[in-house]
Amino acid sequence: MGCSRFFLLACAIGLRAQITTMAPPPAAPVRPVTDDYYGRKITDPYRYMENLKDPEVQAWFRAQNDYTRATLARIPGRAALLARIWELDESAPARISDLRRLPGDRIFYQKLLPKEEVPKLYTRMGLNSAEVLLVDPARMPAPANGHYSLSYYAPSPDGRYVAYGVSLSGSEDAVLHVVETATGKETGDLIDRAQFGDPAWRPDGRSFFYNRLQKTGPASKPTDLYLKSRVFLHVMGKDPESDRAVFGSDLSTKVAMAEADIPFIVTVPESPYFFGVIAHGVQREFTIYLASFAAADGPDIPWQKLCDTDEAVTAFDVHGDDIYLLTHKGASRYKITQTRLDRPDVAGAEVVLPAAQAVARYVVAARDGVYVELLDGGIGRVVRLPYGGGKPETIPLPFEGAVSVAASDPRVPGVLLNVISWNRAGRIYAYDPASRQTTDTGLQPKGPLDDPSDVQAEEVKAPSYDATPVPLSIVHRRGVKLDGSNPTMLIGYGAYGFSMLPFFDPKRLAWIEHGGIFAMAHVRGGGEYGEDWHLAGKMLTKPNTWRDMIACAEWLIQHKYTSPAKLGIQGASAGGITIGRSITERPDLFAAAVDSVPMSDVVRAEFTPNGPPNIPEFGSVKTEEGFEDLLAMSAYHHIEDGALYPAVMVTTGFNDPRVISWEPGKMAARLAAATASGKPILLRVDYQAGHGIGSRKTQQIEQMADIMSFFLWQFGDPAFQPK
Repeated sequence: MGCSRFFLLACAIGLRAQITTMAPPPAAPVRPVTDDYYGRKITDPYRYMENLKDPEVQAWFRAQNDYTRATLARIPGRAALLARIWELDESAPARISDLRRLPGDRIFYQKLLPKEEVPKLYTRMGLNSAEVLLVDPARMPAPANGHYSLSYYAPSPDGRYVAYGVSLSGSEDAVLHVVETATGKETGDLIDRAQFGDPAWRPDGRSFFYNRLQKTGPASKPTDLYLKSRVFLHVMGKDPESDRAVFGSDLSTKVAMAEADIPFIVTVPESPYFFGVIAHGVQREFTIYLASFAAADGPDIPWQKLCDTDEAVTAFDVHGDDIYLLTHKGASRYKITQTRLDRPDVAGAEVVLPAAQAVARYVVAARDGVYVELLDGGIGRVVRLPYGGGKPETIPLPFEGAVSVAASDPRVPGVLLNVISWNRAGRIYAYDPASRQTTDTGLQPKGPLDDPSDVQAEEVKAPSYDATPVPLSIVHRRGVKLDGSNPTMLIGYGAYGFSMLPFFDPKRLAWIEHGGIFAMAHVRGGGEYGEDWHLAGKMLTKPNTWRDMIACAEWLIQHKYTSPAKLGIQGASAGGITIGRSITERPDLFAAAVDSVPMSDVVRAEFTPNGPPNIPEFGSVKTEEGFEDLLAMSAYHHIEDGALYPAVMVTTGFNDPRVISWEPGKMAARLAAATASGKPILLRVDYQAGHGIGSRKTQQIEQMADIMSFFLWQFGDPAFQPK
């Protein structure tokens, strides 16, 4: 029988008595493999780990995880901290996310209640009506210890049906379903290999386009998984195996597509047009094709190219015969342009919102106008561009923070907005263009800890090694003493042009209650200052990313927020480059690091299933310059024998489709063999998780407790020292 969280402390005490004498698992065997890259010989001591099906490799992972879990369980303060995190999480009545709004005041959204593990999908007619449960992944039969979670959903234009994907245990390997909203009954339409499904309904509301991965077999290479996917047309009630491929490689002489490109089709309610969108892996800029429904019933769709990547379009929306494009062509901080769909001219499109100091991040169309999200020095704003011209109008917001358009529809006036800050939980607001008022919808119920008065946020600039000012957000309890004694968690990412925006989670109050400081380094490679900021931390310039992170750490120490003995860094995924290279370049600067699902062996990442789509961001070993860039950012190859590394906990989900588990595994093995500091190197494995997407609440909370406890243990907090 498992331990209820109400008896965590007692259980932990009993467990500790059993594991105090557990010996560390054996070190991973070293079996060097040497590769020659353009005359440079690179030795990989753990290449064999790349075969995750090898029983010996699996046994090593399990032994590492068993030891890590036992070690974390020995930390005296962990059980009480875990219970407190649960208490803080359950203070919120519910958490609402992922909204859609249709005509007739119909709303769809995901909701997670305090006692639930994964969000469910609901709908309601109007803000004041009763909600109806449509999809409950928790009730879907799953293998032992497994669970399902919602990956995506798309209502039909009339709201009668919802196409949605569910994935098992964080794998993101979605199976597409369809549910009828009036009855909540499944239609029986089931489509596998729909990881990137992204259903796009046709105007009839009874058929939709969707992306499907190719079927692989025993002879397929790992890198084949995401290659040559296609968009199919599904008519409800028909056998998916007979669905017609309509967009993808080798389908049309009018469409050029590489095998690593990922095709989608986008439809817009009431528009006679639909759009073939090609994502070139993780590259932000799309190629877009255009066709009309009236001319698309035959076997060969008459695609017309709207724009290619040289037009630098990263988002668009449509109203009537007009398309509005978000582009950074000639505008690092982005601009909005407009052209007609009946005579498109993207190159000569009219600029309706010029580039300015604020970074334009997103554009959506409503019935009354176009709404644009802006990021201005870390603060979010939204402006409205009325149709037919007129000055941009700034939407009034209830408080400063991050703001995003939570839901819009070209048939419905106004938008729903989500507003959140570093010390204030998110709320969902409706903007009414008739009254020009922003009001709380009440969709997101307020929790008692959503607006803590004793938590303060600061925005500063840390000069990097080359004097570039790097934004640094710092969150802490009011009146914190700047004496260098504060346990500090510094987080960084820096890739894909992704901006690290303000957010608030009551669970993080557990860290602040222990005197902790939470800091976010907005390093180059992100998008906080537009495309130039992204390009300043990409490929050849990637070292700026971790050197910015180091500069932020030095700033916190110099200004007495913390000291090296109390400073830990954390990052995930592509942020593993930031964390890994920070500790290999400046191991003296940190007491501990948490390297979550990290890209670590970046030289070999290209040969994983998710490798080809990531080439546009990181490069390829197929060129000498690409190899040199990848080697520079590959933390695994910069670990030195005998170095005094900080304590490091590396994490992985064994179902991870994005960063395959052998990358974190090799990183942990190499650090453990090399370090001379005597500090622990731990590998934490979750066998029912992937990249973190779709994890159960219990998994997320337990990992948060492990991370905080690990840091406090390494910072010397007396309540967290194992005996």
